[in-house]
Amino acid sequence: MGLNVRIAVDAMGGDYAPDEIIAGALMAQAKFDVDILLVGDEKAISAYLKQHHHKLSDRIEIVPAEGQIDMHEEPLEALRRKPKSSIAVSMELVKQKKADGVVAAGHTGAAMAAALLRLGRLKGIDRPAIGALLPTLIPHKPVLLLDVGANVDCRPKFLEQFAMMGLLYSRYALGVENPKLGLLNIGEEPSKGNDLAIKVHQSLQDNPQIPFSGNAEGRDVMSGDFDVVICDGFMGNVLLKFAEGVGKVAMQILKEELPRGWWGKLGVLFLRPNLSQVKQRMDYNEYGGALLLGVNGICIIAHGSSKASSICNAIRVAKDAVDNQVLERIRTQIKELNAVVEEKEIV
Repeated sequence: MGLNVRIAVDAMGGDYAPDEIIAGALMAQAKFDVDILLVGDEKAISAYLKQHHHKLSDRIEIVPAEGQIDMHEEPLEALRRKPKSSIAVSMELVKQKKADGVVAAGHTGAAMAAALLRLGRLKGIDRPAIGALLPTLIPHKPVLLLDVGANVDCRPKFLEQFAMMGLLYSRYALGVENPKLGLLNIGEEPSKGNDLAIKVHQSLQDNPQIPFSGNAEGRDVMSGDFDVVICDGFMGNVLLKFAEGVGKVAMQILKEELPRGWWGKLGVLFLRPNLSQVKQRMDYNEYGGALLLGVNGICIIAHGSSKASSICNAIRVAKDAVDNQVLERIRTQIKELNAVVEEKEIV
């Protein structure tokens, strides 16, 4: 493998596959100077490239696969029946070090299952976590929320590992020098919350490796006061979907209310650049995708409804993770974290 970062892209996953997926991958190749492996139906991918006058090269390759995992299918069963599906082949490329990372839209459960089966967990990680970036009140300062759906039920040790992985990703991939970590809870006081929240709060406070800033209530998550917020996958997924819904409602209200009357239409004309910035700050597509932290490889899970711009940004996220050696840093720090945890358990 050369010096260029190589990203395997599941071209068949997502609501708008393969056209939007391929378009986003080609956009990323030109914009971020990465090598792209388009995984999927060779005929469909070739037809798109021919139609849009793109030629295969050492920077853009097609890796044939047989079928894809549909949204209604149970992940593990589908992967057993379709061992050469596009998501399985994509993960295998990373395992064989023919790709540095993988980007997949569509079936989140299938992507996670394929990552665990093909890549395995990092040593010392009990459960991988999906980390999603959300906008905040501070421009260009997203918050990393994890887990957002990989683990519905968690033990305190899992969240402690999420905290370490989230902090490392924030520091090295997002460039936050001293990230502030919060624990999602129903109040600021250490005694608030359920049994899990109380135990995790105490564990984080006692761990000298983790700069813990305290509980984060729901209203604090997107305030910009925290760089990383951890929670179990049940709470995280609900919060993520709620935030997406609020964003859509806010944009719809703006569309419906601003154009009323001639003055409104004139105002929209003058405000168009500002409205474009508003949409950009609130649109999840700008953040590309969620990093599956804790597996032995770089895996970005994009939204099922991702279009070209979102796939392009997801590839940027993957490239940043590779360039900043996020996987190696997590591997090292988790080893140290587990040494601390074991020492506490002995005491």
